[in-house]
Amino acid sequence: MRILLTGHQGFIGAVAVPMLIDAGHEVVGLDSGLFDDCRFGDQEPPAVPSIRRDFRDVEPADLEGFDAVLHLAALSNDPLGNIDGDLTYDINLDGSVRLAKLAKKVGVERFVFASSCSTYGAAGDDLLDEEADFNPVTPYGIAKVKAEQAFAALADDNFSPTFMRNATAYGVSPRLRLDIVLNNLVAHAHTTGRVYMMSDGTPWRPIVHLRDIVAAMIAAAEAPREAIHNQAFNVCRPSENYRIRELAEIVAEVVPGSRIDYAADAGPDKRTYRVDCSKIAEMLPAFKPQWNARQGAEELYAAYQAANLTKEDVEGRRYIRLKHIKGLMESGELGPDLRWTTAPVAT
Repeated sequence: MRILLTGHQGFIGAVAVPMLIDAGHEVVGLDSGLFDDCRFGDQEPPAVPSIRRDFRDVEPADLEGFDAVLHLAALSNDPLGNIDGDLTYDINLDGSVRLAKLAKKVGVERFVFASSCSTYGAAGDDLLDEEADFNPVTPYGIAKVKAEQAFAALADDNFSPTFMRNATAYGVSPRLRLDIVLNNLVAHAHTTGRVYMMSDGTPWRPIVHLRDIVAAMIAAAEAPREAIHNQAFNVCRPSENYRIRELAEIVAEVVPGSRIDYAADAGPDKRTYRVDCSKIAEMLPAFKPQWNARQGAEELYAAYQAANLTKEDVEGRRYIRLKHIKGLMESGELGPDLRWTTAPVAT
């Protein structure tokens, strides 16, 4: 299968490239190079043909000849979405819908969208399947909901969108992020001895390793059309719904000498949700998730040790997407629309 992978140089995309190649697919990347400076460790994904462009600016010719688009590229989490709500909608919603419409126009049959369990938002303790009501509480979550709805309206006999509602990601990547819960907790524990809690630890959060996210997208791209056509899937393992304090306890057990420490203003987080992921197990039996939180914490701790991750790294801008983008804006390299003011140097 010939696949266009948007965001192929991002946190998940950098891991997706070799996994797609190993699965026998021909991969072409599309990325603006926003996170080129966010390298971690000494591993780089294999080089693939790529288009150096903001996905908002793709042309029909960029999409011709592909069997599927795997759409990862986006402003990638809630704090980034709060830079400017209009930017989140411009990129994650309007840009994504334009991309899907162009893909459909040129004959791409599969469109696999990296959605999010953030669509459920403030949901309490109930276990939510894909038919549950949406209740997003951030521009990021709202944009994901509206994008899913727009893609669903495009579905027909020739165009099959699929919505992968990923739980909160974690794991090691050549484009590391430390602004996601498990990665962050392990990083603080390793560099300071404190498993630092910004909330009171009561919110529920399903989590999923980035390799399992990619495996789910590959399974969707390869599945029979009737299994994935215009369908949403919660991407998680049944056991991987945790209260944040439970994740903190796992991290404290994995990182020697660390202790749980709550911020002075730690309080409840209105984003709390648990998900039922039985549908993906039934409809996409090729998807066999491999990871759990303890394995992930152990992987992260080993990687941080090997890379000599420091407290300065944790507090700096390289691995925090919001800080990184703000730094590029302050330096004038990115404009207010988050496009490059000058073409970035390809690396």
